[in-house]
Amino acid sequence: MIAAENLTKTFGTLTAVDNVTFKVNQGEVFGFLGPNGAGKTTTVRMLCCLISKTSGNARVGDYEVGNPDDALRIRRIVGLVPDNVGLYESLTAYENLDYYGSLYRLTDSQRKENNERYLKLLGLWEKRDVLVGTFSKGMKQKLAITRALIHDPQVLFMDEPTANLDPEASKAVREFILDLKKENRTIFLNTHNLDEAQRVCDRIGILNTKLRAVGTPQELERLVSGRRTMIQLRQVNDTIVDSLNRLGVKNLVRDGNSLVVDVENPDEENPEMVSAVTAAGGRIVTVTVLSGTLEDAYLKLVREGAQ
Repeated sequence: MIAAENLTKTFGTLTAVDNVTFKVNQGEVFGFLGPNGAGKTTTVRMLCCLISKTSGNARVGDYEVGNPDDALRIRRIVGLVPDNVGLYESLTAYENLDYYGSLYRLTDSQRKENNERYLKLLGLWEKRDVLVGTFSKGMKQKLAITRALIHDPQVLFMDEPTANLDPEASKAVREFILDLKKENRTIFLNTHNLDEAQRVCDRIGILNTKLRAVGTPQELERLVSGRRTMIQLRQVNDTIVDSLNRLGVKNLVRDGNSLVVDVENPDEENPEMVSAVTAAGGRIVTVTVLSGTLEDAYLKLVREGAQ
């Protein structure tokens, strides 16, 4: 649904996005995770045809970013929740949505149906006739999300959608994102919130001007230190340690009554180790698969990119 190849954007001597290549599948929640100034917003603006690319190629659906004939077609199939909501504060919530629906040439009945649907889904229906200028930051953010969906886009770009929300509202937005995914919509999520990315994203790209890595949260976690298995026993002795060494395990570490071993495939290797330990008379308390965290991977990759 979205594809970029060596996508680059420069502003004078500053390179904001540097040769970024990735693909996003239809129906996927794809996260761009990176610090402020990493190029996340610039990438989204290029993909939404709001700013021009300097070089490289990108496509959204069947349309080419940078092709003047395709720019309006791309805008028709995407919705954008920007980092700055930019609502008309002298209009009511309903009037804001109705205006944007008319820009997308929705019929009166389509606007009415979509306005009600999305205002109710995000808990704003009772506030539909209230001026937006009186809304809290969180309510404005919710209204910006409904505005991005008013024309039922195939692709939804969300730039820090929970930035101004309290924990309860943030949870509601995350659940809303997952509900949209069930409708087979493609969602591109910019965030620097690690917890948010891990909860909702199928895959994550870690960006710091350059794209440092792409993968599922679990794949990124394994980038840091691989995977390890910790076997906690009643008591460790040399016979048990020797039984594991005969299996050819990697980097066996003995720590009190715990044994930690590097593994590549715990589903296959753990049963073999358990059998060897029990055959040697070991009494196992727990077997735990250990890995690095998404935070570990994020910090490692961002710091490497800053060097």
